[in-house]
Amino acid sequence: MGAVGLRVRDARAEVDFYGRLLGLQTSTDSAGKTVEVTTTMGEPLLRLWVDPEATPRPRRSTGLYHFALLVPTRADLGVALMTLIEGGYPLEGAADHLVSEAIYLADPEGNGIEIYRDRPRTEWPRLDGKIEMATDPLDADGLMQEGRTRGAERGLAGETRMGHVHLNVADLAAAEAFYCGLLGFDLVTRYGESAAFVSAGGYHHHIGFNTWSGRGAPSPTSDSRGLVYATVLLPGDESLAAVRARLDPASTAYEERDNGLLVHDPSGNGILLRVGGPLPPA
Repeated sequence: MGAVGLRVRDARAEVDFYGRLLGLQTSTDSAGKTVEVTTTMGEPLLRLWVDPEATPRPRRSTGLYHFALLVPTRADLGVALMTLIEGGYPLEGAADHLVSEAIYLADPEGNGIEIYRDRPRTEWPRLDGKIEMATDPLDADGLMQEGRTRGAERGLAGETRMGHVHLNVADLAAAEAFYCGLLGFDLVTRYGESAAFVSAGGYHHHIGFNTWSGRGAPSPTSDSRGLVYATVLLPGDESLAAVRARLDPASTAYEERDNGLLVHDPSGNGILLRVGGPLPPA
């Protein structure tokens, strides 16, 4: 997964949160219209489009449920947890998912965030050959104990990257047909008729989608704050061509972009398909 694009209203609050609190690098263009958020090692994480007139995303609508920042080690997750606690920033949840450990929060404009670390793949539990995930209590004390081995270090590790995204959709079957049938992801698991997780390369999930905002939920208006797109990085031009060849016969509209294309899922969520590399110009 690559950078997530968000429409935001208050650039100052967002820069303070991602830059000062989380320790990421932020760069604002000369017109103050876009903010790039990267790790200290230059990995693109977010592109924020600043619109002071942007309206709140309706509560019952499709869009971003959360984006998930993957830190490299358990100690790094412990440092992130201590950073938020010491900074007095509210958490919205925490869980042990068997394949990973995670903490949940939202940025100042309500965009959902997961910060997590993966367990080694050899430790991922399986049942009948399928990856098992759960929502068990998090060992927060153990995490912070490991984090304390880093001394005064705070913020997110330089090796942090975008691990996955989780989306609100209007119809689970339509979303599954889009992400698996057209984009080519593999179905990992379904949770009843309300959520599903898909991935490539045997990962536990690169994209999750759910109908927790309501089946048939409408897309937010074009001036709403929140998701503009989530980026899926493809390994080469031939992979991008293969996706395009599936989209054309399905009459699925897309917009050509520099070394990629922008498509929307049946619920209106933007997906930017690109060959890996730096973000193209805004």
